[in-house]
Amino acid sequence: MAEPPERDPFPEFRLDSDAGATFVLESKGKWWHAGFHLTTAIVGPTILTLPYAFRGLGWGLGFLCLTVLGCVTFYSYYLMSKVLEHCEKAGRRHIRFRELAADVLGSGWMFYFVIFIQTAINTGVGIGAILLAGECLKIMYENLSPNGSLKLYEFIAMVTVVMIVLSQLPSFHSLRHINFASLLLCLGYTFLMAGACINAGLSKNAPPRDYSLEPSGSSRVFSAFTSISIIAAIFGNGILPEIQATLAPPATGKMVKGLLMCYTVAFLTFYSAAVSGYWVFGNKSNSNILKSLMPDEGPSLAPTIVLGLAVVFVLLQLLAIGLVYSQVAYEIMEKQSADVKQGMFSKRNLIPRLILRSLYVIFCGFMAAMLPFFGDISGVVGAIGFIPLDFILPMLLYNMTYKPSRSTLTYWINLSIIIVFTGVGIMGSFSSIRKLVLDANKFKLFSSDVVD
Repeated sequence: MAEPPERDPFPEFRLDSDAGATFVLESKGKWWHAGFHLTTAIVGPTILTLPYAFRGLGWGLGFLCLTVLGCVTFYSYYLMSKVLEHCEKAGRRHIRFRELAADVLGSGWMFYFVIFIQTAINTGVGIGAILLAGECLKIMYENLSPNGSLKLYEFIAMVTVVMIVLSQLPSFHSLRHINFASLLLCLGYTFLMAGACINAGLSKNAPPRDYSLEPSGSSRVFSAFTSISIIAAIFGNGILPEIQATLAPPATGKMVKGLLMCYTVAFLTFYSAAVSGYWVFGNKSNSNILKSLMPDEGPSLAPTIVLGLAVVFVLLQLLAIGLVYSQVAYEIMEKQSADVKQGMFSKRNLIPRLILRSLYVIFCGFMAAMLPFFGDISGVVGAIGFIPLDFILPMLLYNMTYKPSRSTLTYWINLSIIIVFTGVGIMGSFSSIRKLVLDANKFKLFSSDVVD
């Protein structure tokens, strides 16, 4: 006798009545579109923070952590993709991280835990993207008008206005062309920056190199865990199920191709940025290596045209990153506010979308202007957000779904990663928040300088 159909664990999320799924997470993409989305989510201007992260680790530990975190995240995303495919074959296609976690782990509180963490990630990245974009505009302005009166928060306001306009693109899938351009932009500014660093290191104005770590043992430990959290944030995305949701079903095998595309770009860019920047500036590396190439005192260490082009590329890609990480927030909003029975561009759905998305972007812009902590924000978001979602939950979800035997290597690899990164996440959270508190004494609200 045939088995009865499996009960839908989320009857309230049926796609035929779910505006968030129908409008924002529409499933029309090819595997290369997922690759574009993943690359934008992972390979962004935060890679310019890698030399800054290395200064808390040194050469050996820096290379080790960068390589290990890269391998672990690729493995993690592969496992999560397999879990999503398994659920889809069983008739439960999950398009949201929170529903996947709650279904597999059988816990209602996990649903709200993932919402909380994803909200922290999306808002943190949104704030960071607007902040860094505003800083890019400020850098260009100061080079064109050294005695100009405009402040950082005014440039942040300009970026916020542009983001409000772009935020009205209705769906994740509609970003595919923007995210392809984003992939080209990240390659462009990384190689420009690496070339500029090599040129600076070989020039007569090359800065003195010092690769020593913190003199105090405790400070060295805290700096190391903060650096690990920053690298985790750079590799993290926290929205892989939502990206996989943009694929036209069946999704089997498509996400792995997208991951291979993304990590090929990541390999080329991450190591280029980390090695070239840390080689030149050592423990004086800034949280934005472009600022290190343009010191407050003394001549610029790279040709103005090269730095200007790199800054423009960074600025343009930051707009794409802000759009990608906003999609989960927009999906949650439209799930509650939109009417799936009416068209995506009907007045009933267009007006709430315009208002809610604009308010969200304004909030991110206001926080970016008020709290200019780019390096510290990366550490906190990495420890509290990306480590649980990208280093711990995928292993747990795979073990719960496929139930590998305790005698298998897969089981013990997954368990080891869970244990190690739970500890790293706790220590990273403590050290990142500690640094944030210490840096709070160095700035004023709406400061015109980003605190490292």
